[in-house]
Amino acid sequence: MRVILTTLHSKFVHTSLALPLLAAYCRHPGRTLLIREYTVHEPKETVLAALLAEQPDVVAFSVYLWNRAATLELADALAVARPGLRVILGGPEISFDGPELFERHPAIDAVVHGEGEIPLKALLDSWQQGNQPHGVARVSWRNDQGVMTAPDGPPLQNLDDIPSPFPLGLVDLSRGLVYLETSRGCPYRCAFCMSALDASVRSYSMQRIRADLLWLIRHEVPCIKLVDRTFNYDAARARDIFRFIMENNRVSKFHFEIGAHLLDDATLTLLEQVPPEMFQFEIGVQSTLPKTLEAIRRETSLEQLETNVQRLRDTGRIHLHLDLIAGLPGQGLTSFLRSVDRVMALRPHHLQLEPVKLLPGSPLRRDAAASGLRFDPHPPYTVLTTPDLTFEELERLRGISRLLDLTWNSERLQEFLEQLTVPYGGLSEALGALERFWRRHGLFRRLLSQRSLFEECWNFLRCESPQEYRQILQEALARDFARIERVAPAKAPEFLNLDLQSDEVQRVRERVRLETDRIKGQGIKLQHLACVFFHIPGRENQRTVLLFVYLTRPGATMQVKQIAL
Repeated sequence: MRVILTTLHSKFVHTSLALPLLAAYCRHPGRTLLIREYTVHEPKETVLAALLAEQPDVVAFSVYLWNRAATLELADALAVARPGLRVILGGPEISFDGPELFERHPAIDAVVHGEGEIPLKALLDSWQQGNQPHGVARVSWRNDQGVMTAPDGPPLQNLDDIPSPFPLGLVDLSRGLVYLETSRGCPYRCAFCMSALDASVRSYSMQRIRADLLWLIRHEVPCIKLVDRTFNYDAARARDIFRFIMENNRVSKFHFEIGAHLLDDATLTLLEQVPPEMFQFEIGVQSTLPKTLEAIRRETSLEQLETNVQRLRDTGRIHLHLDLIAGLPGQGLTSFLRSVDRVMALRPHHLQLEPVKLLPGSPLRRDAAASGLRFDPHPPYTVLTTPDLTFEELERLRGISRLLDLTWNSERLQEFLEQLTVPYGGLSEALGALERFWRRHGLFRRLLSQRSLFEECWNFLRCESPQEYRQILQEALARDFARIERVAPAKAPEFLNLDLQSDEVQRVRERVRLETDRIKGQGIKLQHLACVFFHIPGRENQRTVLLFVYLTRPGATMQVKQIAL
């Protein structure tokens, strides 16, 4: 039997963890298992031809929010092009569909519900033996009598029973990003999350975890993203893994989803020793409104979370990515914007604002009608209105989220945003004003270059900002721009002040000569820009020349030095 395990990613850089784990578990002497990964952006005909060229007997798709429609279209085309080919669907996006899925898509032969290793292996074993999969838990299948559904069954209890896919060569290492799981399940029951259906947590053994980590570390995978729902549910276990990575890692970076409120003093003390930029933490705050947290059954101490995040931020060693979710029960526009201000006061490196998605099977979707949550019936099932938020208000929040991504999250315009909070009284109000300008001028519909982004912020200042703050904001905008964009003086935007006096020009020449001598013979190219400022923090109302020195070499990121003269 020749079986293709496949999926359609949203981006080429993404890789699958599910498919290698399934391939490792479902091995059989009389079975050839192939992993083939594509993206939703590839033409359907191209993917169809590639799959059929492999001459498979079975094609099994892993289905997610972003690829459901494309996967179902591809499955229908497969059945027409190759009658007799068996098609299996599995994954979180398809697990809660009933018999109507088979009625709408005659190409589908079977659906695996929930965790896939046990049911997929049993299904393939049955077909390989010429049998129907009667008694195989968590499988629905089509036969001459119609659609049959087996009873539910427990998931795999000992995760070590899944052979590691890494030494078997089943994982694509060429894309720079590899996913790794050390546990399944979550001890919490947040209503918006699929993990609310499985409150138990199963962990791989520490021996297996160390072996997988060491294999990836030795292969110098650039980025290793752990997919555990709450990685530090067990503080001692988390410390063991953190310590192992710190002792053995050379070049890899690690991403963890953690509960910041669960960090104890011993873990925080250990994390003060992690090498800078080795770890990135994604922390779901979701809301700072107590009644909303209670409504979604999210057990957390906001005060402890804030204390721990601040301690992590103070070390300057770990990249912090914090999340807030709009459209949750009980939270309106004003209270959500207060959450934005409260979380941004912690100065995360990245703040993600997302509307809630009512995922199939989640408690929030089950109770949506009773809660008054109305959502798009098609993936990704985004909330459209709530009793507390109109569609227009959710759109405003989506615009603010987009502006955060363009500015703070991309490490652009950070000083500008901080200065903008002064006249507007807070970051959320400042972003709200910028969002109104962006929407009024149709800028969300345009793909802006980096320079255009800054120029539109300058247009906003000229049109909207109070006159008494304008020069301060203009200079913050100019410094942000000069730090990230190499500028030729002849093509400098008008918000840069290049009007140097003769003695300042001389000082610039002398310093450029000194900087050039320092890098002589190192294969580094030096360019520079000098600007005049009057409102530099610590030098208010004092004319100051800032020299920006841009250092570039082939294959390396540009380095920028800012020198006050």
